[in-house]
Amino acid sequence: MTIFIDSANKIQHSELKALQLGWLLDPMAKRVKIYRQGQAVETLENPATLSGQSVLPGFVLDLSRVFR
Repeated sequence: MTIFIDSANKIQHSELKALQLGWLLDPMAKRVKIYRQGQAVETLENPATLSGQSVLPGFVLDLSRVFR
């Protein structure tokens, strides 16, 4: 699966409907956009962690080193 990110930080993909979970991290703005299949994009401001939810059960990404 190939994902392209344009200059406006939008994910563009011909098979975006097949994406179960995707994260777009913006370290400078300390922002995360979460893409889920069949749902609107969710934006988080300065989250401490990200969860793998039902796609990656038990997975937690610590963002403290990313968002310094």
